Order: sequence, then C-alpha cells, then structure tokens
Amino acid sequence: MRKINIFWNWFQDNNQTIKDLIIEIPKNQQNISYWLNKQLGYFSKELDFMIVFPIKENQKTEIIITANGNPDYFNQVIELINNAPVLRHWKFTAFIQPTEKIERIIKGLDEPYIFQEITIKTSEIKFLPLNYDDRIQKLDIIIYLKNYKIHCNTKILQQAIYIILQEILGEKALYQNINFIQLAQLQNKTEELIELYELQFYIDNINSLKL
Repeated sequence: MRKINIFWNWFQDNNQTIKDLIIEIPKNQQNISYWLNKQLGYFSKELDFMIVFPIKENQKTEIIITANGNPDYFNQVIELINNAPVLRHWKFTAFIQPTEKIERIIKGLDEPYIFQEITIKTSEIKFLPLNYDDRIQKLDIIIYLKNYKIHCNTKILQQAIYIILQEILGEKALYQNINFIQLAQLQNKTEELIELYELQFYIDNINSLKL
C-alpha cells in the first residue's frame, strides 16, 4: 500500500504537467513520460500506462494502466486503480478497454495503425476459428492479413495484432477467451472468413451455448 500511495502522491503533485504533455515539445514529452514510467515502475515494473487526451475541452484526460495482457499482474492493476485519487480533470481506467468505434470499423472508416514499417487497418483483418478447448474454455484462431507474407518474420507484427485484439475485445477478455493466435496471408477467396470486428459476437455465441 505504501508504494501505491507514493505513486499517487507523485501523480497528484505532477498531474497538471502530465495533462499538458500533449502541448509540450517532443523533448519535454519524453522527459515527462520517462518520469511517469519510472514512478509507475517503483510500484511494478510489469505495468504500463496509456494516456488518452480529450477531444473536447470539457472532457477528462484518461490514464489507462495495463498489464499488457499478463494475468499474473491483473490484481496489481486493479489495486492501483482502486486507490486512485479523485481529480477533477482525470479519469483512471484499469486495463485497455474495447474500442467504441466499431461502427467506423464496420464502414471501413477506421484510422490505420502504424507500427514502424507496418500499416494495418482493423477493418481489413479477418479471422477463422481453429479450435475451442472446453477444458480451459478458450478459442484458437487464425488471423488473416493482407501483407502477412511481407512482414511474417517481424515480431512487431505479432505485437501489433495483440494490440488490435485488445482494442476489439479488451485486455482482460482477450486473455480470458483467446488461447492461441496463428497469423496467415489473406487470400483472394474470403467468403468463409469472418470480419475481425465480429470476434466478440462470435465469442458471445460460444459462451451462450455453454449456459
């Protein structure tokens, strides 16, 4: 509890500086991010953060604490957020949550993710279920990508897919429902493939059959 208090006390003292990070020059942004990461690391080196800046002036700045999908540290995320202070201009969130922009993805209007040399749009990704393991109640899936053959040996591609899946399902739900992910090249014939944005609906159907 002492480490939690130390982190949040530091955060409260520096919250305005962190809130203004978006308007700082790159050098100052790096410095602020470094100290925020360092302070969080004193509590747990396995946790990370994401800052979501408001679009409208009256909205709150959000900080998301994530365990990067590692269930061994889920409790630490929850404990930290449960002890967050009440600050007028801040929203504190445990875990990466599912995106609220599904309608834009369905229409193909979603913004592309750019990971170094890789550009991916969620609306262009499809999947197929491989196997459902009743013992652990998790699903194996194949993810089909347009340029998989080009980037198939790139670790960044695998990391990018996990980030996108967290956006679709949420960090905890991804761990709770998905066991194994295989990547493959998207072929010309896609009739049997399922749009990635339908993955949550597919999982919900499986879970409803178990009731």
